[in-house]
Amino acid sequence: MYHYTAIITCLAIAFYLYTSTEVSRARVRYGVKLPATTGNPDFERIYRIQMNTLEWMPAFLPSLWLFAIYVGDAAAAALGAIWIIGRIVYFIGYREAVAKRGRGFAIQGLAVVVLWIGAIGGAVWRLVH
Repeated sequence: MYHYTAIITCLAIAFYLYTSTEVSRARVRYGVKLPATTGNPDFERIYRIQMNTLEWMPAFLPSLWLFAIYVGDAAAAALGAIWIIGRIVYFIGYREAVAKRGRGFAIQGLAVVVLWIGAIGGAVWRLVH
């Protein structure tokens, strides 16, 4: 069973839902009415945090689960936790200023690359052995 990976998956989804609620709050705070996604730089940064998180989910979640299957549940969960921490660092930095998003982006990006390499490596390894 993949209990740790399941917990990380739920935490990643919870973080995404949190970013969605932050967009709703920012709409009210900065007066950006639906369906607009521009108009206030502070709102736009919050919106981009949520959208960037969504954009990374298709790379993160399959890589996380395939890594868990081919390499191991605990290792996948640890890397998944690093991804979530990276997203949080990204959120905190980008919310403040565009220039402060890089560190969090690098953390979460590296976590996904390691997950993906492990997933593909594990799949190929099992295929040939």
